[in-house]
Amino acid sequence: MSGLRIVHAILSKGFAGSERATAEMCNAHCAEHAVLLILKRGHMSRHGVSIRQWLDPRVEVVEVGNWLPRAGMERALAEFRPDVIHAHLRRSTRLLARIRPRAATIATLHLTVNGPNFQDMDGLICIAKWQHDDIPASYRGRVFDINESLIPNRRLDAVQIAALRRELGASPADYLVGGVGRLARSKGFDLLIEAFRRAQLPAARLVIVGEGRERRRLARQLGAGMSLPGFRTDAKDCYQAFDVFVSPSRSEPLGRVVLEALDAGVPVVASATRGPAEILTRYPGDLFPIGDVDALAALLRRYHERRPPRMHHDLSAYHLPVIARETEAAYRELIAAKQALHAVAS
Repeated sequence: MSGLRIVHAILSKGFAGSERATAEMCNAHCAEHAVLLILKRGHMSRHGVSIRQWLDPRVEVVEVGNWLPRAGMERALAEFRPDVIHAHLRRSTRLLARIRPRAATIATLHLTVNGPNFQDMDGLICIAKWQHDDIPASYRGRVFDINESLIPNRRLDAVQIAALRRELGASPADYLVGGVGRLARSKGFDLLIEAFRRAQLPAARLVIVGEGRERRRLARQLGAGMSLPGFRTDAKDCYQAFDVFVSPSRSEPLGRVVLEALDAGVPVVASATRGPAEILTRYPGDLFPIGDVDALAALLRRYHERRPPRMHHDLSAYHLPVIARETEAAYRELIAAKQALHAVAS
Protein backbone atom coordinates (compact mmCIF):
# COMPACT_ATOMS: atom_id res chain seq x y z
CA MET A 1 0.00 0.00 0.00
CA SER A 2 1.11 3.55 -0.69
CA GLY A 3 2.51 5.74 2.03
CA LEU A 4 0.29 8.30 3.72
CA ARG A 5 0.84 11.92 4.66
CA ILE A 6 -0.11 12.05 8.36
CA VAL A 7 -0.36 15.07 10.63
CA HIS A 8 -0.59 14.81 14.42
CA ALA A 9 -1.51 17.87 16.47
CA ILE A 10 -1.13 18.22 20.23
CA LEU A 11 -1.06 21.70 21.78
CA SER A 12 -0.15 20.74 25.33
CA LYS A 13 2.87 21.25 27.56
CA GLY A 14 5.36 18.79 29.02
CA PHE A 15 5.44 15.03 28.60
CA ALA A 16 2.76 12.90 30.23
CA GLY A 17 0.66 9.98 29.01
CA SER A 18 -1.06 11.75 26.09
CA GLU A 19 2.23 13.15 24.82
CA ARG A 20 3.92 9.75 25.13
CA ALA A 21 1.13 8.08 23.15
CA THR A 22 1.38 10.76 20.45
CA ALA A 23 5.16 10.43 20.19
CA GLU A 24 4.94 6.64 20.00
CA MET A 25 2.45 6.78 17.13
CA CYS A 26 4.51 9.36 15.22
CA ASN A 27 7.60 7.20 15.63
CA ALA A 28 5.79 4.00 14.67
CA HIS A 29 4.56 5.44 11.36
CA CYS A 30 7.44 7.64 10.21
CA ALA A 31 9.42 4.79 8.61
CA GLU A 32 6.70 4.12 6.02
CA HIS A 33 4.75 7.38 5.96
CA ALA A 34 5.45 11.12 5.93
CA VAL A 35 4.63 12.34 9.45
CA LEU A 36 4.30 15.91 10.70
CA LEU A 37 3.73 16.84 14.35
CA ILE A 38 2.23 20.26 15.18
CA LEU A 39 3.09 21.62 18.63
CA LYS A 40 2.69 24.94 20.35
CA ARG A 41 5.93 26.86 20.95
CA GLY A 42 5.55 26.56 24.70
CA HIS A 43 5.53 22.77 24.67
CA MET A 44 8.39 22.37 27.14
CA SER A 45 7.56 22.00 30.83
CA ARG A 46 9.18 24.28 33.38
CA HIS A 47 11.43 21.35 34.21
CA GLY A 48 12.76 21.27 30.63
CA VAL A 49 10.83 18.18 29.52
CA SER A 50 9.29 18.08 26.03
CA ILE A 51 7.73 15.63 23.62
CA ARG A 52 10.45 16.56 21.11
CA GLN A 53 13.01 14.70 23.21
CA TRP A 54 11.21 11.41 22.44
CA LEU A 55 10.65 11.87 18.70
CA ASP A 56 12.30 9.96 15.87
CA PRO A 57 14.32 12.50 13.79
CA ARG A 58 12.30 11.47 10.74
CA VAL A 59 9.21 13.11 12.25
CA GLU A 60 8.86 16.66 10.92
CA VAL A 61 7.88 19.23 13.57
CA VAL A 62 6.15 22.59 13.23
CA GLU A 63 5.64 24.87 16.21
CA VAL A 64 2.73 27.31 16.20
CA GLY A 65 1.84 30.26 18.43
CA ASN A 66 0.87 29.63 22.04
CA TRP A 67 -2.14 31.95 22.08
CA LEU A 68 -3.13 32.31 18.42
CA PRO A 69 -2.12 29.01 16.82
CA ARG A 70 -4.73 28.85 14.07
CA ALA A 71 -2.79 30.72 11.38
CA GLY A 72 0.29 28.62 11.99
CA MET A 73 -1.66 25.39 11.86
CA GLU A 74 -3.48 26.40 8.67
CA ARG A 75 -0.17 27.30 7.04
CA ALA A 76 1.43 24.00 8.12
CA LEU A 77 -1.51 21.99 6.77
CA ALA A 78 -1.50 23.88 3.46
CA GLU A 79 2.21 23.23 2.98
CA PHE A 80 2.19 19.57 4.08
CA ARG A 81 -1.04 18.58 2.27
CA PRO A 82 -2.00 15.70 4.61
CA ASP A 83 -4.24 12.75 3.86
CA VAL A 84 -5.31 12.55 7.50
CA ILE A 85 -5.02 14.79 10.55
CA HIS A 86 -4.95 13.21 14.01
CA ALA A 87 -5.86 15.53 16.90
CA HIS A 88 -4.91 14.85 20.51
CA LEU A 89 -6.68 16.49 23.46
CA ARG A 90 -9.31 19.20 23.42
CA ARG A 91 -7.45 22.28 22.20
CA SER A 92 -6.09 20.81 18.97
CA THR A 93 -9.46 19.14 18.29
CA ARG A 94 -11.28 22.45 18.70
CA LEU A 95 -8.84 24.23 16.41
CA LEU A 96 -9.05 21.52 13.77
CA ALA A 97 -12.85 21.70 13.82
CA ARG A 98 -12.69 25.45 13.18
CA ILE A 99 -10.27 25.05 10.28
CA ARG A 100 -12.45 22.40 8.60
CA PRO A 101 -9.67 20.90 6.43
CA ARG A 102 -10.26 18.86 3.31
CA ALA A 103 -8.28 15.95 4.77
CA ALA A 104 -9.84 13.24 6.92
CA THR A 105 -9.83 14.09 10.63
CA ILE A 106 -9.66 11.86 13.69
CA ALA A 107 -9.20 12.44 17.42
CA THR A 108 -8.10 10.09 20.18
CA LEU A 109 -10.12 10.27 23.38
CA HIS A 110 -7.18 10.39 25.76
CA LEU A 111 -9.69 11.60 28.35
CA THR A 112 -13.29 11.70 27.18
CA VAL A 113 -15.57 13.76 24.92
CA ASN A 114 -14.82 16.90 26.94
CA GLY A 115 -15.86 19.41 24.32
CA PRO A 116 -18.41 19.82 21.49
CA ASN A 117 -15.81 19.84 18.70
CA PHE A 118 -15.07 16.14 19.02
CA GLN A 119 -18.37 15.66 17.17
CA ASP A 120 -16.89 17.49 14.17
CA MET A 121 -14.21 14.84 13.65
CA ASP A 122 -14.67 12.22 10.94
CA GLY A 123 -13.52 9.56 13.40
CA LEU A 124 -12.90 9.03 17.10
CA ILE A 125 -10.57 6.53 18.74
CA CYS A 126 -11.71 5.07 22.05
CA ILE A 127 -8.87 3.68 24.13
CA ALA A 128 -11.29 2.29 26.74
CA LYS A 129 -14.73 0.71 26.42
CA TRP A 130 -16.35 3.09 28.91
CA GLN A 131 -15.64 6.05 26.60
CA HIS A 132 -18.45 4.89 24.29
CA ASP A 133 -20.91 5.96 26.98
CA ASP A 134 -19.79 9.59 26.65
CA ILE A 135 -20.06 9.82 22.86
CA PRO A 136 -23.30 11.68 22.03
CA ALA A 137 -25.96 9.69 20.19
CA SER A 138 -25.96 12.47 17.59
CA TYR A 139 -22.37 11.74 16.55
CA ARG A 140 -22.31 10.62 12.89
CA GLY A 141 -18.62 9.83 12.47
CA ARG A 142 -16.89 6.48 12.81
CA VAL A 143 -15.76 5.12 16.16
CA PHE A 144 -12.72 2.86 16.46
CA ASP A 145 -11.75 0.79 19.50
CA ILE A 146 -7.96 0.89 19.59
CA ASN A 147 -6.01 0.18 22.78
CA GLU A 148 -3.48 2.54 24.28
CA SER A 149 -0.02 1.71 22.95
CA LEU A 150 2.68 0.09 25.05
CA ILE A 151 6.36 -0.45 24.29
CA PRO A 152 7.56 -3.33 26.49
CA ASN A 153 10.39 -2.13 28.66
CA ARG A 154 13.84 -3.67 28.87
CA ARG A 155 14.36 -6.24 31.61
CA LEU A 156 16.80 -5.33 34.37
CA ASP A 157 18.98 -7.92 36.02
CA ALA A 158 19.30 -8.29 39.80
CA VAL A 159 22.38 -6.07 39.96
CA GLN A 160 20.66 -3.27 38.01
CA ILE A 161 17.53 -3.51 40.15
CA ALA A 162 19.57 -3.35 43.35
CA ALA A 163 21.41 -0.27 42.08
CA LEU A 164 18.15 1.43 41.10
CA ARG A 165 16.63 0.69 44.50
CA ARG A 166 19.66 2.33 46.14
CA GLU A 167 19.17 5.40 43.93
CA LEU A 168 15.56 5.55 45.10
CA GLY A 169 16.66 5.35 48.73
CA ALA A 170 15.64 1.75 49.43
CA SER A 171 17.86 -0.88 51.02
CA PRO A 172 17.59 -4.57 50.02
CA ALA A 173 15.51 -5.19 53.15
CA ASP A 174 13.06 -2.32 52.54
CA TYR A 175 9.57 -2.87 51.18
CA LEU A 176 9.34 -0.30 48.39
CA VAL A 177 5.92 1.16 47.57
CA GLY A 178 5.99 3.09 44.30
CA GLY A 179 3.92 5.55 42.32
CA VAL A 180 4.63 7.11 38.92
CA GLY A 181 2.92 10.04 37.25
CA ARG A 182 2.28 13.73 36.94
CA LEU A 183 2.15 15.47 40.31
CA ALA A 184 -1.38 16.80 39.88
CA ARG A 185 -4.34 16.63 42.23
CA SER A 186 -6.22 14.31 39.87
CA LYS A 187 -3.47 11.70 40.34
CA GLY A 188 -4.22 11.42 44.07
CA PHE A 189 -0.66 11.17 45.36
CA ASP A 190 -1.67 13.06 48.49
CA LEU A 191 -3.99 10.13 49.23
CA LEU A 192 -1.15 7.65 48.75
CA ILE A 193 1.14 9.59 51.10
CA GLU A 194 -1.53 9.65 53.81
CA ALA A 195 -2.36 5.96 53.29
CA PHE A 196 1.33 5.05 53.59
CA ARG A 197 1.52 7.07 56.82
CA ARG A 198 -1.55 5.30 58.26
CA ALA A 199 -0.39 1.84 57.16
CA GLN A 200 2.65 2.06 59.46
CA LEU A 201 4.57 -0.57 57.50
CA PRO A 202 7.81 -1.71 59.15
CA ALA A 203 10.97 -1.34 57.04
CA ALA A 204 9.11 0.31 54.16
CA ARG A 205 9.65 3.28 51.89
CA LEU A 206 7.38 5.26 49.55
CA VAL A 207 8.73 6.74 46.32
CA ILE A 208 6.64 8.79 43.87
CA VAL A 209 8.40 9.39 40.54
CA GLY A 210 7.27 12.41 38.52
CA GLU A 211 6.97 16.18 38.39
CA GLY A 212 4.11 18.65 38.39
CA ARG A 213 2.45 21.65 39.94
CA GLU A 214 1.58 19.78 43.17
CA ARG A 215 5.20 19.11 44.09
CA ARG A 216 5.48 21.71 46.85
CA ARG A 217 2.22 20.71 48.49
CA LEU A 218 3.13 17.02 48.36
CA ALA A 219 6.64 17.71 49.67
CA ARG A 220 5.14 19.38 52.75
CA GLN A 221 3.04 16.27 53.34
CA LEU A 222 5.97 13.83 53.26
CA GLY A 223 7.07 11.98 56.35
CA ALA A 224 9.84 9.57 57.24
CA GLY A 225 10.66 7.05 54.56
CA MET A 226 8.90 9.01 51.78
CA SER A 227 10.45 10.82 48.81
CA LEU A 228 9.74 12.62 45.54
CA PRO A 229 12.78 11.99 43.31
CA GLY A 230 11.31 14.05 40.45
CA PHE A 231 11.03 13.32 36.73
CA ARG A 232 13.23 10.47 35.54
CA THR A 233 13.86 9.46 31.96
CA ASP A 234 14.13 5.87 33.24
CA ALA A 235 10.74 5.95 34.96
CA LYS A 236 9.72 2.72 33.21
CA ASP A 237 12.70 0.97 34.82
CA CYS A 238 11.54 2.04 38.26
CA TYR A 239 8.54 -0.30 38.25
CA GLN A 240 10.94 -3.25 38.42
CA ALA A 241 12.45 -1.78 41.60
CA PHE A 242 9.07 -1.51 43.35
CA ASP A 243 7.61 -4.26 45.55
CA VAL A 244 4.11 -2.92 44.88
CA PHE A 245 2.87 -0.22 42.50
CA VAL A 246 -0.04 2.06 43.45
CA SER A 247 -2.19 4.23 41.17
CA PRO A 248 -4.24 6.35 43.61
CA SER A 249 -5.92 8.64 41.05
CA ARG A 250 -9.12 10.54 41.64
CA SER A 251 -9.68 10.39 37.87
CA GLU A 252 -7.97 8.10 35.37
CA PRO A 253 -9.44 7.49 31.90
CA LEU A 254 -7.17 4.58 31.08
CA GLY A 255 -4.09 4.26 33.25
CA ARG A 256 -0.99 3.90 31.09
CA VAL A 257 1.00 3.58 34.32
CA VAL A 258 -1.04 0.49 35.22
CA LEU A 259 -0.08 -1.12 31.90
CA GLU A 260 3.56 -0.21 32.46
CA ALA A 261 3.45 -1.73 35.95
CA LEU A 262 1.87 -4.92 34.59
CA ASP A 263 4.59 -5.04 31.93
CA ALA A 264 7.18 -4.93 34.74
CA GLY A 265 5.38 -7.74 36.56
CA VAL A 266 5.03 -5.78 39.80
CA PRO A 267 1.84 -6.31 41.91
CA VAL A 268 -0.68 -3.53 41.21
CA VAL A 269 -3.08 -1.62 43.47
CA ALA A 270 -5.29 1.07 41.92
CA SER A 271 -8.23 3.28 42.71
CA ALA A 272 -11.49 2.16 41.10
CA THR A 273 -11.36 4.87 38.44
CA ARG A 274 -12.77 3.89 35.07
CA GLY A 275 -9.54 3.09 33.25
CA PRO A 276 -7.75 0.97 35.87
CA ALA A 277 -11.02 -0.75 36.77
CA GLU A 278 -11.36 -1.81 33.13
CA ILE A 279 -7.75 -2.99 32.86
CA LEU A 280 -7.92 -4.96 36.10
CA THR A 281 -10.88 -6.97 34.85
CA ARG A 282 -8.37 -8.51 32.39
CA TYR A 283 -5.27 -8.66 34.58
CA PRO A 284 -4.66 -9.29 38.30
CA GLY A 285 -4.62 -6.45 40.76
CA ASP A 286 -6.61 -4.92 43.59
CA LEU A 287 -8.94 -1.92 43.45
CA PHE A 288 -9.95 0.39 46.30
CA PRO A 289 -12.74 3.00 46.35
CA ILE A 290 -11.70 6.38 44.95
CA GLY A 291 -10.41 8.62 47.73
CA ASP A 292 -10.68 5.94 50.45
CA VAL A 293 -7.40 6.35 52.32
CA ASP A 294 -8.19 3.72 54.95
CA ALA A 295 -9.00 1.11 52.30
CA LEU A 296 -5.71 1.85 50.55
CA ALA A 297 -3.80 1.65 53.84
CA ALA A 298 -5.39 -1.75 54.52
CA LEU A 299 -4.31 -3.00 51.07
CA LEU A 300 -0.77 -1.78 51.67
CA ARG A 301 -0.64 -3.70 54.95
CA ARG A 302 -1.97 -6.82 53.23
CA TYR A 303 0.56 -6.65 50.40
CA HIS A 304 3.38 -5.97 52.85
CA GLU A 305 2.41 -9.03 54.87
CA ARG A 306 1.80 -11.46 51.98
CA ARG A 307 4.47 -10.26 49.50
CA PRO A 308 2.76 -11.49 46.30
CA PRO A 309 5.25 -12.60 43.63
CA ARG A 310 5.98 -10.86 40.35
CA MET A 311 4.08 -12.20 37.36
CA HIS A 312 4.36 -12.28 33.59
CA HIS A 313 1.35 -10.92 31.68
CA ASP A 314 0.47 -11.19 28.00
CA LEU A 315 0.08 -7.54 27.00
CA SER A 316 0.54 -8.13 23.27
CA ALA A 317 -2.86 -6.56 22.49
CA TYR A 318 -1.34 -3.23 23.61
CA HIS A 319 2.04 -3.53 21.90
CA LEU A 320 2.87 -0.58 19.67
CA PRO A 321 3.21 -2.44 16.33
CA VAL A 322 -0.31 -3.85 16.77
CA ILE A 323 -1.76 -0.45 17.70
CA ALA A 324 0.08 1.26 14.83
CA ARG A 325 -1.42 -1.17 12.30
CA GLU A 326 -4.92 -0.71 13.70
CA THR A 327 -4.52 3.07 13.65
CA GLU A 328 -3.29 3.04 10.05
CA ALA A 329 -6.33 0.93 9.07
CA ALA A 330 -8.60 3.53 10.72
CA TYR A 331 -6.81 6.30 8.80
CA ARG A 332 -7.28 4.52 5.47
CA GLU A 333 -10.96 3.88 6.16
CA LEU A 334 -11.58 7.55 6.93
CA ILE A 335 -9.52 8.75 3.96
CA ALA A 336 -11.51 6.54 1.58
CA ALA A 337 -14.81 7.77 3.04
CA LYS A 338 -13.71 11.41 2.81
CA GLN A 339 -12.57 10.99 -0.79
CA ALA A 340 -15.89 9.38 -1.71
CA LEU A 341 -17.73 12.29 -0.08
CA HIS A 342 -15.67 14.84 -2.02
CA ALA A 343 -16.32 12.91 -5.24
CA VAL A 344 -20.08 13.04 -4.69
CA ALA A 345 -19.92 16.75 -3.81
CA SER A 346 -18.00 17.59 -6.98
